[in-house]
Amino acid sequence: MRTTRRAAQADKDHPVTLALNPLDATSLLTALGAVGVFLVLFAETGLLIGFFLPGDSLLFTAGLLCTTHAGGVHLSLPAVLAAAVAGALLGAQTGYLIGRRAGRTLLARTRNPHLRSGAARAEELLARYGHGKAIVLARFIPVVRTVLNPLAGALDVPARTFALWQITGGLAWAAGLVLAGYGLGTAIPNVDRYLLPLVGLIVLVSLLPLALELLRARRRARTATQPAPQKPAP
Repeated sequence: MRTTRRAAQADKDHPVTLALNPLDATSLLTALGAVGVFLVLFAETGLLIGFFLPGDSLLFTAGLLCTTHAGGVHLSLPAVLAAAVAGALLGAQTGYLIGRRAGRTLLARTRNPHLRSGAARAEELLARYGHGKAIVLARFIPVVRTVLNPLAGALDVPARTFALWQITGGLAWAAGLVLAGYGLGTAIPNVDRYLLPLVGLIVLVSLLPLALELLRARRRARTATQPAPQKPAP
């Protein structure tokens, strides 16, 4: 009986760490804490291989975990903010430098349809909104925020222009989502009870831009395949 009680107390004092799952924000934060925030954001915004990582849900969940002890995890808000901002800004700048050297080649060689679609969307944003607005908007669109940084380097966007607007967008995106999660966690008592539904909701919201873009792409494809109306004979 004593052995069982001691084991239970040990489990309570030292909760078992969940297996690391790079697609699960809670798993990443449980295993790596604020360091995980930095690594994921750096990879997602700086390396093309990071397009699948859960940036939005990770930031929001990290903010929530600064207000609760869900799963035995409690994060420091200053540490999370510092890690999020550093990962977002350094990652974007790294992606830009990679693009300057080999961006077009890397994007041309990729066979991943998500990366190809993201590159097309990123190029469209740059053409439609100009450098500054496109760089800021891309932060809030999954996959596009991964591809736009090397694409900006490949298209010779001026270094000062890119740095100014990627810092502006990075601060708004990274700090904004962390503080949104933190604000919600402080406003709702026992928010850890609703952690999974909230994370699921933020994932769905983050995927809305991609869903809308797919719908637009289908409409454009249908319009392109429709025969042009024939003029009536005189």
